[in-house]
Amino acid sequence: MSALDVLIIGNGGREHALAWKLSQSPRIGALFAAPGNAGTAELGTNLPIDAIDVPALVAAAKEHAIDLAVVGPEAPLAAGMVDALTAAGIQAFGPTRKAAEIESSKAFARSVMEAAGVRCAEGRAFDDRDEAAAYVRGLNEPPVVKADGLAAGKGVVVADSTDEALEAVDAMMIDRAFGEAGSRVVIEERLPGVEASVFAFCDGEHVLMTIPACDYKRVFDGDAGPNTGGMGSYSPPEFLDAAAVEEVERTVIVPVVRQMAAMGRPYTGVLYAGLMLHEGKASVLEFNCRLGDPETQVILPRLRTDLLDVIEAALEGRLDEITLEWDERPCVGVVMASGGYPGSYQTGRAINGLDQVDESAAVFYAGAARNGAQVLTDGGRVLLVAALGGDIAEARSRAYDNVRRIDFDGAHYRTDIATRAVEPQRSFSAADLKEGITR
Repeated sequence: MSALDVLIIGNGGREHALAWKLSQSPRIGALFAAPGNAGTAELGTNLPIDAIDVPALVAAAKEHAIDLAVVGPEAPLAAGMVDALTAAGIQAFGPTRKAAEIESSKAFARSVMEAAGVRCAEGRAFDDRDEAAAYVRGLNEPPVVKADGLAAGKGVVVADSTDEALEAVDAMMIDRAFGEAGSRVVIEERLPGVEASVFAFCDGEHVLMTIPACDYKRVFDGDAGPNTGGMGSYSPPEFLDAAAVEEVERTVIVPVVRQMAAMGRPYTGVLYAGLMLHEGKASVLEFNCRLGDPETQVILPRLRTDLLDVIEAALEGRLDEITLEWDERPCVGVVMASGGYPGSYQTGRAINGLDQVDESAAVFYAGAARNGAQVLTDGGRVLLVAALGGDIAEARSRAYDNVRRIDFDGAHYRTDIATRAVEPQRSFSAADLKEGITR
């Protein structure tokens, strides 16, 4: 079987992890990334093209005779990247523009969940600022305020007071802190519990669940501070067993995939459900139209199945023929970020100690660029250190041991990633979730 030349679209840690995993396939040919980062440059060729420049990427795919494009981030998916590549005769893995709306519009996602009978937080969407503010004032508890559109994982404010919620509404709808993404807001009840990220490969009809993961969104220890794109992750969640994941598949993923097909928006790619689990019940916080970042960086190190085989099966509508095999060892990943992130931060800082990382860990670059032999910071989330271990405690210890070997001016990381995984937690079995996960 001939080798496939692959283009990975995006420049984050997720894309480095995808390149790293795909490069392990015996069927991989030339590997390209656009625009890529310091990590993808070590595995293939970076193309200096913005990930949302659809015409330029289609032209580059043709020029380099790309056999398969894998779209990492949500923005190019929402911009119709898969539609354009497919129209040009290039296989592309990811949902179409219409299917990607499950992430690019939180209001649309709510409508899908309601039609599919999937449990989610109570709430409403608003196009008018005054109506949104009046709704907030009429609530008994401070809500969650979400920009309806894409905001790089930062368009969610979990308010601790009514005033904070009103400030968030004004920031989004009047000040346009997230641009047009905040012209409409979704206001929802604040749900208690613990979060889990659940992913499924989809081919429009069949679904194939991955192992789940936990993501840490807040910038500081103890889940304090503003939301970020993610400060760390671990897999598997100690509170979500395999039978519960099967229940999520049956009562969340499958109904949503069927509903999307019924709406004329068949879903091919990875569907990501963010869940909130509390007292034996689960609610969907949001859907994303791609693999998560940083969850990808702790899931793919555990995947033993050839990722290229999985992607091809999804594109050919035969995921029912694939079985995923996993490394039983847990994985913990810790993000090292630029000081000031998710606010303003400086770039161009030399990253030292990368040569001191031992073989028990993998470093996935995100906001990092290379200047000759020197790797420099080039974004907010700079890199993630992932490590496998015999149990969560060992994986966590290995990850942090290697994090401490790396340094750059202003480096910031949380020190509590996966701590809850080594402490007693309420577990959620399939029986617990069976009644609680649907309306």
